[in-house]
Amino acid sequence: MRGSSNRPLLSIAMAEDKPLKSAYELAMERLRKRDEAAGVEHRPLTDKQKAAIAEVRTFYEAKIAGQAVLKQSRLRKTFDPGEHDTIEAEFRADRERLVAERDAKIEKIRGGELD
Repeated sequence: MRGSSNRPLLSIAMAEDKPLKSAYELAMERLRKRDEAAGVEHRPLTDKQKAAIAEVRTFYEAKIAGQAVLKQSRLRKTFDPGEHDTIEAEFRADRERLVAERDAKIEKIRGGELD
C-alpha cells in the first residue's frame, strides 16, 4: 500500500534558535530593507518633537470635534434632506482640510521644523 508507510509525508526543518515572526514583523522588516535600499534615513523623534506632534494632534482633534458639534446643531435645525446633504458635504470638506493641515504640520515637525 502506498500510504501505509511509517515515514511522515511532509518534514519541515525549523531553526530552533529563532522564534517565528508575525506577519507584521515580516512586513516591517521588508519595509526597513526597502527604505535602506532607497536611501531613506530613519531618525528617532526627540522629546520636543514628540510633544509638538502631540500638541498639534490635540489641537486638530478639538477643531474637528467642534466642527462635528456645529454640524449636529445645524442638522437638528433643518428638515430638508437636500440641506442635510449640503451640511454633511461641508463638514467632510472641512474635516479633510483640517486633517491635511494637521498632517502637513506633523511632517514639518518630523523634518526638523518646529513652529
